[in-house]
Amino acid sequence: MSDFDYDLFVIGAGSGGVRAARFSAGFGASVAVAEDLHMGGTCVNVGCIPKKLFVYAAHYHEDFEDAAGFGWTVGPRAHNWRTLVENKDKEISRLNGIYQRLLENSGCEVINGRATVVDAHTVAVGDKTYTAERILVAAGSWPTDLSYEGGEHVITSNEAFYLDEFPQHVVIEGGGYIAVEFAGIFHGLGAEVTLVYRGPMFMRGFDDDIREHLAGEMDTQGINLKFNTTFERVEKTDEGYRVHLSDGSALDTDCVMSAIGRRPKVTGLGLEEAGVALKENGAIVVDDHFQTSVPSIYAIGDIIDRFQLTPVALAEGTALAKTLYNDTPTTVDYENIATAVFSQPPIGTVGLSEAEARAEYGAVSVFKSSFRALKNTLSGRAEQTLMKMIVDKKSDRVVGVHMIGPDSGEIIQGIAIALKAGATKAVFDSTIGIHPTSAEEFVTMREPVAEAAE
Repeated sequence: MSDFDYDLFVIGAGSGGVRAARFSAGFGASVAVAEDLHMGGTCVNVGCIPKKLFVYAAHYHEDFEDAAGFGWTVGPRAHNWRTLVENKDKEISRLNGIYQRLLENSGCEVINGRATVVDAHTVAVGDKTYTAERILVAAGSWPTDLSYEGGEHVITSNEAFYLDEFPQHVVIEGGGYIAVEFAGIFHGLGAEVTLVYRGPMFMRGFDDDIREHLAGEMDTQGINLKFNTTFERVEKTDEGYRVHLSDGSALDTDCVMSAIGRRPKVTGLGLEEAGVALKENGAIVVDDHFQTSVPSIYAIGDIIDRFQLTPVALAEGTALAKTLYNDTPTTVDYENIATAVFSQPPIGTVGLSEAEARAEYGAVSVFKSSFRALKNTLSGRAEQTLMKMIVDKKSDRVVGVHMIGPDSGEIIQGIAIALKAGATKAVFDSTIGIHPTSAEEFVTMREPVAEAAE
């Protein structure tokens, strides 16, 4: 008979926490899960799922325009924001219920409320305390706090999914996934959009060609991009808001959004008091098996700030459960993690950027292809697709693949398997393509980009 109420107490019912809880329970552990907001965490409620639904909605304005080139006559059209939000809410509610049932059907006890760590083996939820042999912290992340005057007038992605009225003009601060995705969403649904980023080019960490290509496409669409610029303060006006920028200019708008990143959601969890070591940004320090500085306390997902991606949290949750309750010590391989950005056009990427590959391997071959997708030959749309492959010259191994254009996320998922398997350029070259598709370009690129003379 255990001296504890549970073998494992999980704080947070997001993707990682639910996966770890379900699998641990399946391996025979007694598990409790505490959640103070909504089942499914960021991804289901204010992240991946609603965001992509909004991206679908935003893209229809292009689809309607493109239809004419294929002989379709599309009549008067208008978008109803409330209908989109309400239908999105119904889908999210459905998913919340699925997550609840997944936990309950696996034998986990679900506790509604905010949990805090009391000590190495004790968790408090409200006025009740629970003991556990092990505690897993999977509380996720939260939008970064704003430091400038008027920050109370600024929304984040948390609120953007629930706006009562659709704004006609939006000013967005940031240059990562969330910023460029919402710039495309608001623009596609009919708003005038300005994106403000502090650096010379957004999407830092992505391949430079992809970053520049996206900037060009967004500019062509009519999205106003202001680089090397920051918010100074936000002022409430009679008509809406005025955003004062570091270049001395000001923008009048009816919606201001900040998307400058997300930080680990550790505030008020009691971790430092319990002796859990944190990084400067609040991320929990863990080893390869997700154990913190307190041996009985573990952490996974956004809160450890390795890769803020849902599939990564799922992999971490699976690895933890196998390690602790299935006698199978398991770690997560973070190399060649594929990802997609649902900007418009979307980005798909896996492996190293050209700059990273040159730094790691020195001599690399770069293959690029830029073209107008077949659909656009009749639609008349000028949008270009860009594909890029980076190859280590010494081993012929493909070390990075990047794409911006329709269906890039779907295409790169398959390419990621090839990179994970160690595919060489010769393997790509010997693969017969599917015609006519954009994806076939990845197996027909034969001539590398000419290198500049030294």
